Amino acid sequence: MSDFFTMRSGESAAPVPDGPVTCQATAAMRRVHRVFLWAYGEAPGLVRSVDRGDVERVAYVGEVLGTFDKLLHVHHEGEDLFMYPRLAERAPACAMHIAQMLEQHAQVRAMLDALTPIRTAWMASADTTLRDELAERYEALSAVLLVHLRREVTEVTPAVDRVLTEKELSAMAGHGVDAFETKVVLAYLGMILATNPPGEREQFFKDIPFPVRAAYRLVGKGLYRKQYATLFPGREIPATL
Repeated sequence: MSDFFTMRSGESAAPVPDGPVTCQATAAMRRVHRVFLWAYGEAPGLVRSVDRGDVERVAYVGEVLGTFDKLLHVHHEGEDLFMYPRLAERAPACAMHIAQMLEQHAQVRAMLDALTPIRTAWMASADTTLRDELAERYEALSAVLLVHLRREVTEVTPAVDRVLTEKELSAMAGHGVDAFETKVVLAYLGMILATNPPGEREQFFKDIPFPVRAAYRLVGKGLYRKQYATLFPGREIPATL
């Protein structure tokens, strides 16, 4: 099976500046993007799994999807603040690709803004008409992300590897973390580990600060497993660490 993060016919990468690799943006982006690809691939089915009037499940599924929507928004916001301005300044030949990525960010933001009130209304009513509309909107969003999350890795991050420092990359990765409860961050960490292949998940985990790793071992893994089992009753829970 070919890797998802492979350039397609007709696509081209941004010019890679001369000089050494100064950060591991490509590897980091692949690991984070996999969890968003998984989440939004599952989102339409999760929405449709809620029966009319099931107020308990609609609240749970809606909250989880709302958290992912916020995580995706914060992820793109971090790139807009910390990555793309520096890439534009330090690698001006990448201007066309930067403009394309920022336009895709704007498209995703508009789609999230449009589906949010529908998700909120659905959570309050467990109405099947709202459910079906929301599922369709998540399908449309997933289709956009299948393109954007691949092309950002294949076309842009090889240039980012040469112009950002590891400190700057870490600042981008840490952007907005304080906006989420600790339990959300730890459960999300479990999903990142579960959606990455062996070898990459170990490297990702090794790069996380020790206190976070310890908290994940103590409580985060259990939170992840409980969340997955609640979302997908009867499914085998994917392995993490």
